[in-house]
Amino acid sequence: MSEMTNDSLTGSARMEKIVALCKRRGFVFPASEIYGGINGFWDYGPLGAQLKNNLRDAWWRDMVEAPPIGPDGHPLSIVGLDSSIVQNPKAWIASGHVGGFSDPMIDCRESKARYRADHLMVLRPKEQGEYLALFAFLEGEPEPALKRAKKVLRLSVHLADFETHLLSELNEEERSKVYGPDAAKAGTLTEPREFNLMFKTYVGATSSEDNVAYLRPETAQGIFLNYKNVLDTSRVRVPFGIAQVGKAFRNEVTPRNYIFRSREFEQMEMEWFCAPDEAASWFEFWSKTRLEWWKSLGVAEENLRLRKHDQDELAHYSREGEGTYDVEYRYPFTAPDFGELEGVAHRGDFDLTQHQEHSKTKLQYFDPETRERFMPHVIEPASGLTRGVLAILCESYFVDPERPSPEIMRFPSRLAPIKAGVFPLVNKDGMPEIAEKLYLELRTKFPTQFDVKQAIGKRYARMDEAGTPFCFTIDGETTTEQTVTVRDRDTGSQERIAIDSVSAFLSERVG
Repeated sequence: MSEMTNDSLTGSARMEKIVALCKRRGFVFPASEIYGGINGFWDYGPLGAQLKNNLRDAWWRDMVEAPPIGPDGHPLSIVGLDSSIVQNPKAWIASGHVGGFSDPMIDCRESKARYRADHLMVLRPKEQGEYLALFAFLEGEPEPALKRAKKVLRLSVHLADFETHLLSELNEEERSKVYGPDAAKAGTLTEPREFNLMFKTYVGATSSEDNVAYLRPETAQGIFLNYKNVLDTSRVRVPFGIAQVGKAFRNEVTPRNYIFRSREFEQMEMEWFCAPDEAASWFEFWSKTRLEWWKSLGVAEENLRLRKHDQDELAHYSREGEGTYDVEYRYPFTAPDFGELEGVAHRGDFDLTQHQEHSKTKLQYFDPETRERFMPHVIEPASGLTRGVLAILCESYFVDPERPSPEIMRFPSRLAPIKAGVFPLVNKDGMPEIAEKLYLELRTKFPTQFDVKQAIGKRYARMDEAGTPFCFTIDGETTTEQTVTVRDRDTGSQERIAIDSVSAFLSERVG
């Protein structure tokens, strides 16, 4: 660890350190761990739950309670919603999810493992030996395939000795020579077939097909189903938005990359309803606005980008509109490339038109000024809350080799699970009593931790790993000078301030 620096720790090595710290400090745990876990599901511990709640609250504050300023210089109109996880199954037929919400899946006949076809890559040796051999791996994880190649080819080879291709690019003969990611023989991978991602459940006392329902794969449809209710009960007029945060479920073929791709996750989605002739300009507005929001949280500009989807990437609803932008982040497991953080989709009028047709309920909007009726078009900024937590964890992780305990979580103060730590330097001479009094004052305004155990250096290290921006230490001078020591998490520097100004100090910096 002493040789490790923040700049030298990259890729999978960096991700391994982040995952280990998150487990050790109670950010994220494998779900049902005492029973061996369950793939694609995660639990959030004390620090992780608070971090997730802080990110959720920041999004809700900036989208619903204090929405962005629009192009005309006035605040936008966005209201909140909390819809049910289980909806009438007809809604998912109308939305296209029952018939078309699927991913291409490949099975391995030897290992019985399943893979998402568009995530499978292959290593092809640049120099072919006596026979053709190719080695499959999950995108971004070539190391196991390289290890298998060394064993099969009986050569000391490196990644530079191979070309990388998509499995789907291979012809039938080449596919028969592919070693699956978990197989000892070649030719065990099946042809791709479509796999529906919906989680099926049953409503009522019997498990018959008449009682089938689904766990929602996205929060958006609950918004479309309540569009008319919101119009009828709120003082909103097009253009306006409906936002919600909630759980979604997708039976992913290959959950992977920690909490990046899981089967149960949370989304932060907003549907912006606007006139058809204004949709293109709103699409550009929301794409840029959402990119800037992630920057405002402290995510480095060089780790973010805005990328427009190619035609073959578009979801069925986006093909009815003008496409999708992704706000992408450079995760350790995608570096130097990027992975999706948030999508901004031009959904057109696909969803409302489908629900109007299937429900036989009129969903067109009547404009009281122009006296015209039209079906609103929709712009959807949709972010994964849990994926956002991962981006913040990756962005905040920092290694300072000059410190005895070098790992630090440099959370933006707005998102930090604990805002302040309060410690007595030693447990005598009235210091614990003064420290506890200060703690009791601060905890009513800020998430604060009071700690009297072990040496002060170890307490600082615990707060660094938890991402606490400031620690206040009561020492010998406090009783005579009425001052405390303030330690800054990021720099490790210390200064003294009056004990009665601690609350104001925190309000100014983390409030």
